[in-house]
Amino acid sequence: MGLARPLVIADLVDDQVDPTTDRSTTRRGGHRAGAPITDLALDTELRAAAFAHVQKLRERYGGRVPRADLLAGVLVRGERVPIWNYQKGIFKPAALGRDGAALSVQTSADSSYEDSHDPETGHFVYKYRGTDRAHPDNVALRRAMELQRPLLYLVAVDPGFYDAILPVYVTGDDPAGLQFTLMADQVVALHHAPNDALAGPRREYVTRAVMQRLHQQQFRRLVLTAYRNQCAICRLRHVELLDAAHILPDRDPRGEPVVTNGLGLCKIHHSAYDAHILGVDRTHECTSEQTF
Repeated sequence: MGLARPLVIADLVDDQVDPTTDRSTTRRGGHRAGAPITDLALDTELRAAAFAHVQKLRERYGGRVPRADLLAGVLVRGERVPIWNYQKGIFKPAALGRDGAALSVQTSADSSYEDSHDPETGHFVYKYRGTDRAHPDNVALRRAMELQRPLLYLVAVDPGFYDAILPVYVTGDDPAGLQFTLMADQVVALHHAPNDALAGPRREYVTRAVMQRLHQQQFRRLVLTAYRNQCAICRLRHVELLDAAHILPDRDPRGEPVVTNGLGLCKIHHSAYDAHILGVDRTHECTSEQTF
């Protein structure tokens, strides 16, 4: 399912947090020494720059953004600021200070955490870092929930390649389960919008659509791994030109996105399969009804 690009709303008034109440001295880079609250002006600039940068990467690469492009970071107030750390699940740039909110979260291809992407729930489950509720990473993600700051969620679809989901909001904190709940949205509210009555239903709809996309990407990765990253027909090995085709289609009750229902095919042979030029017999051998 295709979704419209995120809508950025930068002029919504936040009635709960006033960044001008911090009267401490501003340091180089825009953040404040000993500030009791986040410098929301800097926070807003950084998130706007990060989302614009990642949106361009999504437009260029689709759902397979290379790690190297993400590591480039963004330029904010004359300084290069990183937007994530591929070695950490929860990331907050140092520029946002001790009390700042997390900017991004990620789930790696070989993550040991049990992050859940179940479309039936309507939300993501994102595990704490470790078991300490007060770990700085967990505190930073909780801060994002308190301030309702939009996040970037990077999900590995292949080693070194990520699908970028934005914006994502932290909508719940479960200390007993050592986990947060996240929901995707189409609206990037760079200032809190407390009276958005449509936020809940919209976020549930968008999150379910994103999860379906992630499940298809996971299906692709598992199938191509089983086929040794090559086309079952022509043996093409360029991963970017390979697809995971369903033997039984999604509309079939048995058409589940599992490896045994998948074929690793190049894009040409996938199109031929969908057009019924190619088929699969009972012995799982590919057959052709005509020469092409």
